[in-house]
Amino acid sequence: MSLFGNVSAINSSGKCTVMNLSSTPPINCFNNISSGKQMYWPLDAVMLWRLQFPCAIPSFITRTKKNVSPLKVVCIDYPRPELDNTSNFLEAAYLSSTFRTSPRPAKPLKIVIAGAGLAGLSTAKYLADAGHKPILLEARDVLGGKVAAWKDDDGDWYETGLHIFFGAYPNVQNLFGELGINDRLQWKEHSMIFAMPNKPGEFSRFDFPDVLPAPLNGKNNEMLTWPEKVKFAIGLLPAMLGGQAYVEAQDGLSVKDWMRKQGIPDRVTTEVFIAMSKALNFINPDELSMQCILIALNRFLQEKHGSKMAFLDGSPPERLCMPIVEHIESLGGQVRLNSRIQKIELNKDGTVKNFLLNDGNIIEGDAYVFATPVDILKLLLPEDWKSIAYFKKLEKLVGVPVINVHIWFDRKLKNTYDHLLFSRSKLLSVYADMSVTCKEYYDPNRSMLELVFAPAEEWISRSDSDIIDATMSELSRLFPDEIAADQSKAKILKYHVVKTPRSVYKTVPDCEPCRPLQRSPLEGFYLAGDYTKQKYLASMEGAVLSGKFCAQAIVQDYELLAARGEVLAEASLV
Repeated sequence: MSLFGNVSAINSSGKCTVMNLSSTPPINCFNNISSGKQMYWPLDAVMLWRLQFPCAIPSFITRTKKNVSPLKVVCIDYPRPELDNTSNFLEAAYLSSTFRTSPRPAKPLKIVIAGAGLAGLSTAKYLADAGHKPILLEARDVLGGKVAAWKDDDGDWYETGLHIFFGAYPNVQNLFGELGINDRLQWKEHSMIFAMPNKPGEFSRFDFPDVLPAPLNGKNNEMLTWPEKVKFAIGLLPAMLGGQAYVEAQDGLSVKDWMRKQGIPDRVTTEVFIAMSKALNFINPDELSMQCILIALNRFLQEKHGSKMAFLDGSPPERLCMPIVEHIESLGGQVRLNSRIQKIELNKDGTVKNFLLNDGNIIEGDAYVFATPVDILKLLLPEDWKSIAYFKKLEKLVGVPVINVHIWFDRKLKNTYDHLLFSRSKLLSVYADMSVTCKEYYDPNRSMLELVFAPAEEWISRSDSDIIDATMSELSRLFPDEIAADQSKAKILKYHVVKTPRSVYKTVPDCEPCRPLQRSPLEGFYLAGDYTKQKYLASMEGAVLSGKFCAQAIVQDYELLAARGEVLAEASLV
């Protein structure tokens, strides 16, 4: 596969020209009118990282000749990685196919699903594929849950989070293909770029050349010395030899404790794993379960394209969620916004009778799914269920606070990349200049930084202005030549702060045994969500996979649920 992409250009006559940029690393640039259970550990992972400073990205220049329309660049993207033949992608594709090829139900089930985030949308999508009739209820007026976004009065989008689509997300990648929207993912250079706190304005990067298989293609030595790499690799030997059983056993240790137990220098945690912990779960290594890190390393380093990243080309509700809704509705399902559940009403045997909505409407079905965040489920849990072990274990699962910050500046920032950036600051996790990375958000004259403010527990109750002031202080360290905390350099045109008091579940030690299976012990009631049991933890991939598992459980239970529905119908006539 070529490492480079093509640039599509269009002139005022409307004719399109495609130029190969095989000699130049591509950068994304857009027309300014665009809007609209086994685990195998690699023996040499980490050992072969070596130094490489970020190389300069050459600019793409257009020249205007007399009486010739100027060339307007529409987009430059890296090609989609060759994911389709990987074992994980094929496994995910097979699971998707089982819904389409399952026997058509004699009488489709009516399944009521609470929550139109990716877990709920995925559940409804695959149930519809299997011939059933999902009714998806969303409390708010926007799709997406933790990938929701809103448009302000100027027509600019602001989001719940900074969402990155990895090559190591096989169920998400299959979903894009099934919907026919693969072209909406803008794939970036195969690198992970870290700010250097001790060298303001400089970055270090892990590059992954395609000429070598993972993990042999990861290289960097700016952040870790060779002795530190060797000690880290030796510390990983038990994980390499112990496989999945060892990885699961590390759930009881924090990242920091595990590193010290293995004799790995604290500087390894400081240099790499603070940033990684915050990016994975919005918390620091002294809180995060080591199991989370080991699973992520395996997915991102063992798979050749696992750590490749893509940005969505616009807002998630429009560019991802709406195609799922259209698919569901085309197969006879329903999606209803502004449908908040007030109460789960029960039958005499403790099973679900109906969902009572805030507006007084009652929604009945043959089966019921809660695909909301775990904290919302716990608030609505019927009193009769709280003593059941399946639900009682949920008490330990608590959403982590996170803040997403958007700042529009009065100029184009130069010291940034067309990529996700790890800030390595005390207050910020990752960030991106969305005016460069995302087609719909592109602006040739001004930058819009979207930043994840984490850990956010001490800040979630603070004012937006306090959060912006703190963010600007951190940015002045990342962009010392361009940004000052007092705005004497780049000035803020506007900002949006999106607070999520309870986001993904906090992956602290000893959480894994508390994660529930999708099928509950109560007949006809199911769960979906990234906190439920699946191998991708708290992520978009985890949410989609949980929805597939939930739909699979319901399809498997069809005969039971159909018979139960007939009994309840007969009972209601008596």
